[in-house]
Amino acid sequence: MDDKKNIRFILEYDGSRYHGWQRQLGATTIQGITEEKLQMMTGEPARLIASGRTDAGVHALNQVCNFISETKIDPSSLQRGLNALLPDDILIKRAEYVPLDFHAMYSAKSKTYEYRILNRKEPDIFLRSYVWHLEKILDIETMQECVSSLCGKNDFSSFRSSGSGNRNPVREMMRAELHGPDQGLLRFVFEADGFLRHMVRNIVGSVVAAGQGKMRFEQFWEIFQSKDRRKAGVKAPPQGLFLVNVEY
Repeated sequence: MDDKKNIRFILEYDGSRYHGWQRQLGATTIQGITEEKLQMMTGEPARLIASGRTDAGVHALNQVCNFISETKIDPSSLQRGLNALLPDDILIKRAEYVPLDFHAMYSAKSKTYEYRILNRKEPDIFLRSYVWHLEKILDIETMQECVSSLCGKNDFSSFRSSGSGNRNPVREMMRAELHGPDQGLLRFVFEADGFLRHMVRNIVGSVVAAGQGKMRFEQFWEIFQSKDRRKAGVKAPPQGLFLVNVEY
């Protein structure tokens, strides 16, 4: 009799002190620590499959992962036990059984990321690990125009970092929004059927360049259409980026 079960976790984590999600030899990662604690509970080698691999310094409000296990410990007990073992910057928000064919990455229909900028003269000590602080006031109208142009199915090669494992650079952007400023806080929201390596941070870097007057909207559009990463702006730093939601 096959006793294998597929268990899904919804995680929240502060990525500030981690070398990203993915397990790495000699580095502290969210996957590595969570698998270690999971193995302590189940007595089985654990291999978590995530919806996506967040980079060093990037945060998650609702990361989704799953694993196949023969453990007889029910999901709610796993959740309680893991939260007692995990450091206080990683939280299992939900645990549940899912069908055996569920795959956190390949079953996903869309993902939503948020990027936060603090645009005011004074930095905020308590937000420094969660925003990109920019002192010079940005041109929000131009930035809105740039962001709105990203919706639809497009080739995002201009915003893909080298080393991307995705051969197909075409993605469908269902939502691209810029909210604020709210007491200096700007929030970019991007929902797409998938994201290329550093895609959100590269987009934000180029939109900020337009907001700083380094390029006009027409130039941003030309860069987008050029499919040439070398023409785009700098990559935004990691600490402002949050994985917000994954839809299945």
